Amino acid sequence: MNGTVALIGFGEAGRTFAGAGHWGASAKAHDLLIGEAEMDAAIAQAGVAPCATLADALDGAPLVLSLVTADQAPLVAQEAAKLIAPGTLYCDMNSVAPQTKQEAARAIEAAGAHYVDVAVMAPVNPARLSVPLLLAGERAEQARTLLEALGFANTRIVGGEVGRASAIKMIRSVMVKGMEALTAECMLAAQQAGVLDEVLSSLDASEKPRPWEERADYNLDRMMIHGQRRAAEMEEVVKTLEGLGTGAAMTRGTVQRQRAIGALGLKQPETGLAGKIEQVNRKGGMQTA
Repeated sequence: MNGTVALIGFGEAGRTFAGAGHWGASAKAHDLLIGEAEMDAAIAQAGVAPCATLADALDGAPLVLSLVTADQAPLVAQEAAKLIAPGTLYCDMNSVAPQTKQEAARAIEAAGAHYVDVAVMAPVNPARLSVPLLLAGERAEQARTLLEALGFANTRIVGGEVGRASAIKMIRSVMVKGMEALTAECMLAAQQAGVLDEVLSSLDASEKPRPWEERADYNLDRMMIHGQRRAAEMEEVVKTLEGLGTGAAMTRGTVQRQRAIGALGLKQPETGLAGKIEQVNRKGGMQTA
């Protein structure tokens, strides 16, 4: 790629991308840990230019990739807005809420630069530059061209509104990270109760692979019809887990959600997932669930 790409944050993602793409001298990096041995060694190994300040990193860089921790993302954008040159393309690749990205976009755009919402949709390792990237924003097409020039091989534009890519990732995480948390809550309790093998066997026997739309349609159907009864059952599950001392945070949330959906009184669900969602929304399910 002609010109320079500035990496703000040189943790796992920055190091992985720079190394996989052999960016070397075409890239420069700024990180708060520059000056510490481990960080300096990583930057030297990648062959990118270290920048002690954010100003140095942004200077002359037509493309910026923000790859910091979620709590630092809005702060970095605000600071970058004070220093960034007009016309610079600022790709925010951090895992933050759509509202957070929209706030950051306002600061960057006010400085005359261009903000693009980029969602990294899988772990950067082992995918590296093949990791799926979703792009959103008015300059998403321009960003896609530059990212592909850097070697990114799996990019897709999902809209012109900043926050859309982030919304897809954040809402998907409800299921992905929620399943992880549920898994931990279930397995820790099963082991403590001495029934781990039986629980795993039961789950294997009941699991039937199906598309997520079909699974979601079925799950919502059950909650609409049987939510109240299931909430009562899950209260007993809470007692079980608390008695074992392994914790029931996720299960308590299940009680609340089941009871709220069941309390809507929708005993005759519409056909299809979209119809059921509309039914729940009409009844105020978004406010009560």
